[in-house]
Amino acid sequence: MTSAVGTGKHQLSDLGLRKLRSLILSGELAPGQHLSETAAGELLGMSRTPAREVLAQLIEEGLLLRSGTGRCLVSRFTREDVIDGIELRGVMEGTVLRVAAERGADPQVLDALAGIADAIDGMLPGDGSGVDFDGYTALNQQFHDTLARLSGSPTLERELLRIYRLPLASPNAFLQSQNDVPAIRNSLFRAQAQHRAMIEAVRHREGSRAEALAREHARLARENLDYVVFNNRPLANRIPGLSLVSRTQSRAAPDNRTATRGRKE
Repeated sequence: MTSAVGTGKHQLSDLGLRKLRSLILSGELAPGQHLSETAAGELLGMSRTPAREVLAQLIEEGLLLRSGTGRCLVSRFTREDVIDGIELRGVMEGTVLRVAAERGADPQVLDALAGIADAIDGMLPGDGSGVDFDGYTALNQQFHDTLARLSGSPTLERELLRIYRLPLASPNAFLQSQNDVPAIRNSLFRAQAQHRAMIEAVRHREGSRAEALAREHARLARENLDYVVFNNRPLANRIPGLSLVSRTQSRAAPDNRTATRGRKE
């Protein structure tokens, strides 16, 4: 039986995690900025122990790097890093769909996925006007969270959900606050067509086709990334996490070389 004290500590850590993640993604904590356990605790209004747990989780998510005992710094990413995360999502979603098609998807999960796709249709009027952007993004997240369960493999589900937490790799990473951008709004219709095609490929046990569709689906995010970075940079301030991406530094350039992501060398 879970004690009230234990539950309270968990809730405090969860609140602290969401707050610190938001501060990083919004740019209030800048890339390269150092953060100690003590400073994090003061910032979040908690003791060092739960603050340490929050920092450890954000290191796991890639938003922080460990820079010494009890110290972290805010991660900095290149465009290539973001593309790698997007590609990795496509690979993992493709694997989930291929395994689901080959082994046979859980009918209830597949029906739930189709039901979410039906609901998304209601967010996208046929004439392209009056798109319910908030409704779409909420349902799109549900679609991908449900997709993660489709293969019936706890391992694949766990790893795909972990990838969704990588900076700018989530299904909605480039959709937030972009309802007035025609190029991104138009991409929603392409994405929904791909949703439908992925479902049908799994239903018909077409594993290779389902896998290829998932990879192509993830590439829409790459197109949106390039649109924002190269064609409409003012939008960057409206996309959580894009402040972490360097526009001038390539992957080959020295960047936080003394820091690690929590791995032992």
